[in-house]
Amino acid sequence: MALAGDNGEGIKYLIVRPENGGILDLFRFLVSNNRTSASKFFQSSDDDDGGELFPADHRWVIIVSIVMRKLIAVLGKPMEWTGYVFEFFLNLLSLNGNNVFALISNFFRGKMVMPRRGSETFISVIGHLDGRIDLDKNDLFGKGDDEHASKEKIGISMDVGNRALVDLSMMAAKLAYENAKVVKNVVNQHWKMHFVDFYNCWNEFQKERSTQVFILCDKPKDANLILISFRGTEPFDADDWITDFDYSWYEFPKLGKVHMGFLEALGLGSRGNTATFSTELLQMKSTKFTSSNGEQDQSSRSVDTPKKLIPDMAEMTAYFTVKSKLKQLLRKHKAAKFLVTGHSLGGALAILFPTVLVLHEEEELMQRLLGVHTFGQPRIGDRQLGIYMEARLEYPEPKYFRVVYCNDLVPRLPYDNKTWLYKHFGVCMYFNSLFIEQKVDEEPNKNYFGLRYLIPAYVNAGWELIRSFIMDSMYGPEFREGWLSIALRVVGLILPGLSAHSPANYVNSIRLGRMNTSEMSAL
Repeated sequence: MALAGDNGEGIKYLIVRPENGGILDLFRFLVSNNRTSASKFFQSSDDDDGGELFPADHRWVIIVSIVMRKLIAVLGKPMEWTGYVFEFFLNLLSLNGNNVFALISNFFRGKMVMPRRGSETFISVIGHLDGRIDLDKNDLFGKGDDEHASKEKIGISMDVGNRALVDLSMMAAKLAYENAKVVKNVVNQHWKMHFVDFYNCWNEFQKERSTQVFILCDKPKDANLILISFRGTEPFDADDWITDFDYSWYEFPKLGKVHMGFLEALGLGSRGNTATFSTELLQMKSTKFTSSNGEQDQSSRSVDTPKKLIPDMAEMTAYFTVKSKLKQLLRKHKAAKFLVTGHSLGGALAILFPTVLVLHEEEELMQRLLGVHTFGQPRIGDRQLGIYMEARLEYPEPKYFRVVYCNDLVPRLPYDNKTWLYKHFGVCMYFNSLFIEQKVDEEPNKNYFGLRYLIPAYVNAGWELIRSFIMDSMYGPEFREGWLSIALRVVGLILPGLSAHSPANYVNSIRLGRMNTSEMSAL
């Protein structure tokens, strides 16, 4: 099987391009599986004319991916406008009594409050799905109102596996879906921490600022913790979903194969010019890069990097923006360590960020890495990548924790089996629908396919719908689910993996989770 070959320079890649072929081309690819029939869908570094691209039992997986990406692309604009209107309606409702009757009453009394996008009160769909903004009661800084005393306790609680720290990570991952003003207000006013900045970063392939990330410190002076949170897949963003379903990869010497869409989201190249991946990742260790604020990054660019990429593209991209700011903060806060987090697509970027730091030999930065927490994260690369990173994140203590809730579809993407290239790595904290935790190498039903999982998945979706009505009586008012969350549970009766991806499930898992009794007895 020849997935892709060497282009003469030791670089291999495979790009899946669903937009270039039609239904007949898909059928011919399914039947014949040769390069002629597949050429409209695949661009490879291997220029040979012969050989098979994929074994027969896996072609349908690629076809499903191509069909899904075609469908999402067609629905892209309708999805965008539906999301725009739906989000506006949710905010209109919440600002006017949170029910239709109060909204109508305010309208006729001339007291209706209109939402303003980008304001402190304009909340995302994700925020309406789960309205909790406060940290767990047993938070990272302990109980009590004495701010100074509680801040001092962070030196005791800075354990990457600490449940309160994981809760902070999940809440920050959920908060990343909000606009900058909402994030700043929550961080400063509710969490009593220090908001650093919010960044809208450039994706060269998409030609837009489609990657969002924010940074906070636990306090403005002498901070102990710096947290970086990447925004995940937005419900009505077609580009995000297309990226999740993408199978394109680029292979780097030693590192292995890396998901091309996630590299592009970090601003580390574009499939429009595959040479940019090599430029961004392999040729930037020798010279200093001066940013617009006059500071020099010691490891950013090589002498071969085209001038047009300096600083126009680099300063707008997520990787270089975050790395530059992180270096400034670590110089300012001498005792601080940094934590990276994200949900969904944001989780993929969260683990890819330190991966690239390792590739760039940023040893001083990596020594200050406290850990990486991801939630509902898709796979980012092959087994070689996993081995490469496990050697750097597992010893002497694990620093990377990948949290998966029950039947969540996204951690099962892209496809993985004995001969497929995408593999998870790191410690997996798996929670079932009873919020019982297990530490496993791989979540059950790792590819979300198989008849023996079908009936249990739908039965479980039914249980989750029933549970949504009684969460408050089971666990307390903090866990009450609103009408939007219940509506998503109904959708779960059709596609259980979609409703399981809700951030609310991850917050509940962290706060209600209890370890499997067999694991406890082994401790």
